[in-house]
Amino acid sequence: MASLWLAIALIVLFFLLQELMRKKKKLPPGPRGFPILGNLHMVSDNLHQDLYKIAKKYGPILTIRFGLVPVIVASSPHVAEQFLKNHDSTFASRPYHEVSQYIFYERRNLVSAKYGPYWRNMRKLCTLQLLSNAKIHQFQPMRKQEVGILVNFLRHAASEGTVIDLSAKVASLSANMSCLMIFGKKYMDEDLGEKGFKALIQDILHMAALPNIAEFFPFLRVLDLQGFARRMKELAQLFDGFLERVIDEHVQSTEQKQAKDMVDTLMSIMQSKKAEFEFDRRHVKAVLLDLLIASTDTSSTTIEWILTELLRHPDVMKKL
Repeated sequence: MASLWLAIALIVLFFLLQELMRKKKKLPPGPRGFPILGNLHMVSDNLHQDLYKIAKKYGPILTIRFGLVPVIVASSPHVAEQFLKNHDSTFASRPYHEVSQYIFYERRNLVSAKYGPYWRNMRKLCTLQLLSNAKIHQFQPMRKQEVGILVNFLRHAASEGTVIDLSAKVASLSANMSCLMIFGKKYMDEDLGEKGFKALIQDILHMAALPNIAEFFPFLRVLDLQGFARRMKELAQLFDGFLERVIDEHVQSTEQKQAKDMVDTLMSIMQSKKAEFEFDRRHVKAVLLDLLIASTDTSSTTIEWILTELLRHPDVMKKL
């Protein structure tokens, strides 16, 4: 019993210290929250609507607390411009997130790395070596060929009157093109486990978006109450094994390629030590995961949304 009261006292003390630090930092105004819980009771599944209602009372820039974590909310175009453009270097760093810690090799990737010399060097490397106009243009014949395969399939299915899952086909097209540009060849779903590329990438994105109690109450992280850490470690191990196999295939390959894929480019940078910062196999895998997840999910989601909108507006399709 004594240890329980001691724990409660320490938590309350921590909360009071947080309040004192908040006053010293002169944070923007916001609603008062409960001890420990903060303002979590004020938000629901429709977070954007809840924040809009709070902003109507406290203004376009406000402070709320999710558990023990203070959050600054910008809810107008002018204030967002201050954060994202005028003072972007001040607010560019990424907070700690368990997904990036476990899956992206302790935040060695570009998306979740802390803002600083490392992030700037990584951005420079990706911009000049991987995502330049010349690099993207060299894959154009491949992209044209893959789109042609899908169009021919759809034309044949239409003539036969066959019902198809267009979302699945678009997702497959996106995954195939991503694999060809990044890894140099297509990989089947079973190469990344029973669920396949799309499902596993969706798992990562889903966990990144889900509320994680450990993020709001760091002292609970060790308990892993929701099983997030366990699941992320499993995903990390699965992806790491796959990427190791891909890199080993490239290292052992003697094939002469007309166009280097992105694994070739990253491995040549690592082996030649041209990078101006620490760049080893972990960094290569972290960047490859960035490229795989970003290119696979966003592309297929965007195409699927466009197709859905076109089907909802037949008059636009006729004009096309």
